[in-house]
Amino acid sequence: MEKLEAQPGISRRDAMKMLTTGSAAGLLGLFGSPLARAEKRATPSYASGMAPIKIKSVKAIPTAPEGANLVIVKVETTEPGLYGIGCATFTQRALAVVTAVDNYLNDFCVGKDVDNIEDMWQSAYVSSYWRNGPVLNNALSGLDEALWDIKGKRANMPLYQLLGGKCRIAVDSYAHASGPTPEAIADNVQKYMSQGFRHVRIQQGGYGGVGTMEIKPDFKEAGFGKDSDSFSDQHTYLKRVPKMFEVVRQRCGEDVELLHDIHELVEPMDAINLIKRLEPYNPYWIEDPFSPENIGWLKHLRANTTVPIAFSELFNNINEFRGPMVDQLIDYIRIHISQIGGITPAMKVARLGEWFNVKTAWHGPGDTSPVGHAANGHIDLAVWNFGIQESHFWSDKAQEVFSGCPTFKNGYMYINEAPGLGVDINEKEAAKYPVGTRSKWTVRKNDGTILRP
Repeated sequence: MEKLEAQPGISRRDAMKMLTTGSAAGLLGLFGSPLARAEKRATPSYASGMAPIKIKSVKAIPTAPEGANLVIVKVETTEPGLYGIGCATFTQRALAVVTAVDNYLNDFCVGKDVDNIEDMWQSAYVSSYWRNGPVLNNALSGLDEALWDIKGKRANMPLYQLLGGKCRIAVDSYAHASGPTPEAIADNVQKYMSQGFRHVRIQQGGYGGVGTMEIKPDFKEAGFGKDSDSFSDQHTYLKRVPKMFEVVRQRCGEDVELLHDIHELVEPMDAINLIKRLEPYNPYWIEDPFSPENIGWLKHLRANTTVPIAFSELFNNINEFRGPMVDQLIDYIRIHISQIGGITPAMKVARLGEWFNVKTAWHGPGDTSPVGHAANGHIDLAVWNFGIQESHFWSDKAQEVFSGCPTFKNGYMYINEAPGLGVDINEKEAAKYPVGTRSKWTVRKNDGTILRP
């Protein structure tokens, strides 16, 4: 009897029944061949999985329908008609990313299984031995997103379902209100409020007040630098920001959430003093008070103000997030999806943030492609610790290149519910808008000293 009970899946009662009835079939089934026992344990059809599909080619598709350089990675597979696309946009160095994709990633990926995304990411990350910088990270991000796009298409599900399903009805977003004066900014805030936006970022001119300074800088008079170099007077900027918040609050009330981006363009102590002066206006957040070189100042900032801080847009290595999040020095994670390497590492950072009450706030400017915005949106829907999403409204030209662009209603971003990322690219239309070099991003002080954005 001990031998009978040792057979997996046979109860004591069933064993006794077979013995007492002399069931030949029962005994044969019990003591039969390994083949007979294996058939009983055959994998059910729903658990058998799908046949492997290999990568056939990887290529870059550069395009600039709105002027900003965008780079898309397209991964084609051995399954006819099955491909995925991802965002590899590094606007300032677009052609370098195209080279990295076409000359390195294609050779690296061809013949590999499209389903093994984590293995692909890890191997690509270290394949150059030195860890990725922004060029290789953007190339890797395009590959990663394209593989997730394929996985969603294979599963016949929008990507957020594969990340855990929805945590919310849609993606709450913030709009951008800028202008030459505080009054003009307030007008724009009210415009977005009338469209249903509950969060609006306010800026006077460009970052650091670029384009609105009355002073003609001395470096221009001296012919120093290039004519195209921008100018920011830090003293003027620091005086203007509290006045801007005051006017907008008076005009627009307390119900709208106001955001502002310092964009690292002032000295660390000046940033701390500015943020303290903004406390009466209850900012939703202040973004990027320090450059990555001055990250140690976050401890001093946290000790001196209760204003929430959004940070990390310029982080390039996934390990850079750990310290500020674990030490609870920031409140919102600013990830540029292609800068960090795609959906795979972004999900890891988001999950870490949940343990330390740090929320997501993915970077979403016009130089993130609609594919990248869709990737942002799928993560936004799936993670519990979502905070807010930066918005961009796509032009008709962009929508002719990219079908399935995210849309906005009542301040929420809605993604296309098609399988995968839900966005596709028309390569013929994309070719109408070639990218340029756009290698400049130069902002100077009055005497010509470079400011680090």
